[in-house]
Amino acid sequence: MQIKNNNQERGNMTQKIRMNTELRNKLFNKMKDVFENEDTQEREAYLQAREEVDRQYEKAHRLAVDVVSRSYPPEDVAVLRTFKKKYGDPCDVVAKDKCFYFAHSEDKDEDGDIKETKSHFDFGLFGNLNGSEYSDDDGKKFAVAYFREELKAMDCNPDIYAQQSENKDNPHKTKHVEACMKALGYSNQYSSNNDVGIGMTKTFNEQYYLDVIGTSYCRSRAIACTKDEYETFNDWRIAKGNVVSKHQTWIDTIQKQCDQLKIGLKAYRYLSEGIELATELGIQVDEAELIRTNSTGLTIYNPSNLASMIKGMKNKHQSREAKILARKKYEESLN
Repeated sequence: MQIKNNNQERGNMTQKIRMNTELRNKLFNKMKDVFENEDTQEREAYLQAREEVDRQYEKAHRLAVDVVSRSYPPEDVAVLRTFKKKYGDPCDVVAKDKCFYFAHSEDKDEDGDIKETKSHFDFGLFGNLNGSEYSDDDGKKFAVAYFREELKAMDCNPDIYAQQSENKDNPHKTKHVEACMKALGYSNQYSSNNDVGIGMTKTFNEQYYLDVIGTSYCRSRAIACTKDEYETFNDWRIAKGNVVSKHQTWIDTIQKQCDQLKIGLKAYRYLSEGIELATELGIQVDEAELIRTNSTGLTIYNPSNLASMIKGMKNKHQSREAKILARKKYEESLN
């Protein structure tokens, strides 16, 4: 009987507690977290795209080793390094790089003449996805989608690009993008010989450096390959783009749910309405935890706590020890 009365009392108390920003945020974050971890088709497609890009990276890199070594044989690289050691800077023509122009000449134009087909392929984490040698947001979108869990664990928002896909740059977006880039170890400096990134970026990029001969940038050293080899490199780059698109699709579904969730929670006046919504969605919410960590709700709606607080405001003649004891009792009643 006592247990029943206690449950009834807690239920009545929850119904009395008005919604405020703190409670809305707690409920919203709880439900959003559930949305993000549900086994949906969109989430599975994103995870599969990320697994596939790993396979494509491995396949394309193995091929790149073969293609690059045909143009720059390892024995020639070794000789040139020996000359550099002997003669110094005049023979400093061997460098490591992770981006290459691959080209084939097996296609013909509309006049039947052989034409060269070439494109820039960057194996780096932030490599461009459209064949340009210059970086842009597409590379950053791949990076945050690929390392999503790691960035979440670092209190970053790796979904910011997807969430803001229809918005121009703004302070909110810039703040979260910069935090993600810092966490990844991104650097906007360029070096053809060295990896200027740190942390996750450096670890990722180090896997894909190959020896090349020459002192100029990659655009002036197109490396010959076959059409089939070129298509393999292109398939790998498409797989990178697929990670970005599948991540966008998944986050779009979460964003739509969250938009409606915000509208509903904003309209609710009482905590009980938010709890009911969560229950209808199949989400278990610990009411006691919400209330216990929300001191405002307890102070206003628990008569005992409110009475203690008001009594403590009265200008009575009390000793310092009595005031401390009264305050201690009040704080204990909140637990």
